[in-house]
Amino acid sequence: MVAVPHRERVLRAATAAFLSEGYRSSVERIARRAGVAKQTVYSHFPSKDELFKEVTRELTAQVLVQLESGPGDLRASLLRFAVAYRSRILSAKGIAMFRTLVSEFPRFRRLARAVYEGGTGVTLRALAAHLKAAMDAGQLRKEDPQFAAELFMSMLVGVDRTKRLYGVACCGEDDARRAARIVDCFLRTYSTEGHS
Repeated sequence: MVAVPHRERVLRAATAAFLSEGYRSSVERIARRAGVAKQTVYSHFPSKDELFKEVTRELTAQVLVQLESGPGDLRASLLRFAVAYRSRILSAKGIAMFRTLVSEFPRFRRLARAVYEGGTGVTLRALAAHLKAAMDAGQLRKEDPQFAAELFMSMLVGVDRTKRLYGVACCGEDDARRAARIVDCFLRTYSTEGHS
């Protein structure tokens, strides 16, 4: 059995603790969960704030979704993106992450901006570029690609995330089918047919 380095064990334990208990989770509890001494936690992370920031950075990296670049089947590429994005954002871990981070961001304003830029911001810019390329190729009606990307991402998680945050059962349909319906609705909205 390979030993997991202490820093990695601390990060795993802190992630689990912050996602289940929020920022109020104590360093002592995190150390116990990691199976290390409290001083070991502080040897890797000078403060609880720094530990929380590192956990946040790692969680943000986990929700990034890559888009395929270049020409091809637009519907297929948007559908792959939609399924991957929804599965990460709407998963139990994604919802726990959202709850934890949103509740703590007023205390960590600079971190909040960095998390947005490194997560949603990166994804949004890549999606806008993808949609602009499709618009330039005549696959979509020429509009503001940034707005189109924001609209599409909102369609993918909006009310479904709210339902999960409140513990309300979702629509009851298969998630891949729901993603396909959203993609098709978006593509109809930006269709080149009937527009000059």
